[in-house]
Amino acid sequence: MMLRVAIFDLDGVLVDTAKYHYLAWKQLASELGFDFPLAENEKLKGVSRMRSLEILLRTGRMEGRFTASEMAGLADRKNERYVEYIKKLGKDEILPGARDCLLRFRELGLKTALGSASKNAGVILDRLELGSLFDSIVDGTRTSRAKPDPEVFLLAARDLGADPAVCVVFEDAQAGLDAAKAGGMRTVAVGQPGDLTGYDAIVDGLHEVDPEDLVRRFV
Repeated sequence: MMLRVAIFDLDGVLVDTAKYHYLAWKQLASELGFDFPLAENEKLKGVSRMRSLEILLRTGRMEGRFTASEMAGLADRKNERYVEYIKKLGKDEILPGARDCLLRFRELGLKTALGSASKNAGVILDRLELGSLFDSIVDGTRTSRAKPDPEVFLLAARDLGADPAVCVVFEDAQAGLDAAKAGGMRTVAVGQPGDLTGYDAIVDGLHEVDPEDLVRRFV
């Protein structure tokens, strides 16, 4: 079946906000009395906010020390700092080729969707002026299950009345690729071959994507 929908993750695919997530988590760790090395931040890629907090606390050997209410407060504290960072985002921070890739898929008649775990996707899209280029936006405010559960991508397909088999997902995180595959969708990994597995194609960034070629290949 011919592709009808292109679904894009946000962080690491359209824009690099990982650095702001890291700064916010690192600040929280410092307030709790331990360091959070950059290498440990890789473990947070593509996972939910609460799961990220659990990983952070394990790094500082502080797991199990907080009640559910306290955990929620820590996650909110981190998010407040992150939001302050992304409120300063500019269009110059859109990753190379991202806007053009979206436009070219739309010119070919495909629907475009966002499938992100971020609860701040709306703020980021507003800052980057990309919101109008999506026919469906599914983010952390609409989902209850984190990747690698396919919920986020299946919701996007449902929004657009599309069978998962005619959807292609662009993801930079293993959890996201696994989610797309679990949902029965094609996958294009954004990253390096040694870091990711289980994809149908891989690119270094959206600037390398040829939408016409993908439509021909994924039949």
